[in-house]
Amino acid sequence: MQTLSFAKPRSMMVAVFLLAVPQVVEAGQAYDSNAFVAAQEAGKSILVDVTAPWCPTCAKQKPTVQGLEMSQPKLVVFDVDFDSAKDVLKQLRVTSQSTLIMFKGKAEMGRSTGETDPAAIAALVGKGL
Repeated sequence: MQTLSFAKPRSMMVAVFLLAVPQVVEAGQAYDSNAFVAAQEAGKSILVDVTAPWCPTCAKQKPTVQGLEMSQPKLVVFDVDFDSAKDVLKQLRVTSQSTLIMFKGKAEMGRSTGETDPAAIAALVGKGL
């Protein structure tokens, strides 16, 4: 009688595990003033996402921002940390976390604070595409 072995090589098990576990994808890149100015000078579509790790509204916005970033290759997303980037907040005239600001080059096309409706966020981004 032949015995079948169901033992998988360790590398195969690791690969299956990695495929089964959802990957965490962060939206945007950390705000860098030089990169922001370069994107503005190049006339790019820019979304500034002011977030805080403790903010539940920001957490609700994140999947929509991620989806827009992935579906719109022309869109550049910059994350601004509300707790540590006070100079950037002052420069952008932001007083609250969960603020989204859309630019086309140097022109501000619109902003929202506390908006979590995906259609409204997409409409804001659409103003600068």
